[in-house]
Amino acid sequence: MHYYRYSNAEVSCWYKYLLFSYNIVFWLAGVAFLAAGLWAWSEKGVLSDLTKVTGLHGLDPVVLVLVVGIVMFTLGFAGCVGALRENICLLKFFCGTIVFIFLLELAVAVLAFLFQDWVRDRVKEFFENNIKSYRDDIDLQNLIDSLQKINHCCGAQGPDDWDFNIYFNCSSESKSREKCGVPFSCCIPDPAQKVVNTQCGYDIRKKSKSQWDDQIFVKGCILALEAWLPRNIYIVAGVFIAISLLQIFGIFLARTLISDIEAVKAGNAF
Repeated sequence: MHYYRYSNAEVSCWYKYLLFSYNIVFWLAGVAFLAAGLWAWSEKGVLSDLTKVTGLHGLDPVVLVLVVGIVMFTLGFAGCVGALRENICLLKFFCGTIVFIFLLELAVAVLAFLFQDWVRDRVKEFFENNIKSYRDDIDLQNLIDSLQKINHCCGAQGPDDWDFNIYFNCSSESKSREKCGVPFSCCIPDPAQKVVNTQCGYDIRKKSKSQWDDQIFVKGCILALEAWLPRNIYIVAGVFIAISLLQIFGIFLARTLISDIEAVKAGNAF
């Protein structure tokens, strides 16, 4: 007498196409980030001379955009193809990478909380390095200006940090017109002015510090960010939780699909 085993295991179309839809968003976002980054680099002439990247001592924001784009494009591609082709290797790569990123985010958050002084010193060092390169890259310049305008701050710990920049340094050897000044983003805006005065910070640090309060922001950006975080802790926590839930959802879909595929293969083996 012969015995036959009939397997009812099958790959769920619901999970399969839900994971595909989840990843197509990642893939398209990755393409958009890559396109924006490459366009920005082409505008700055970096694609024709890559030494412009290595020559910048501060952060080129475009590099960050490109790294995010590459990660999202790769994960989205692996997830889409893995779901459609029911490829366990690609699905495990997608799932493993998402788990790694999730644990990395968690570790960074915990370490930042436990070693606040060390983080503060690194942020100060990072900000000062970028102040030095303020005029070397237009994207970095716009990033620092936005940070100072939004947070009503100037420099890492105060306006005098702009001595780190060769153009704003108060040295007697400097021939720059911006000597002993600050960027316009440090200036307290005048509601009556509709046009931004980009020269409002000229020579301001030649005056006594008692005169600064009426013309420029005197609080450093590190202190401003430290004051901003407690006021917006619920927003920060909400964003972190939302991102974590999306990652956990992606991990759940991938693991469920992998289990279905393995069950079908095991059933077909008999």
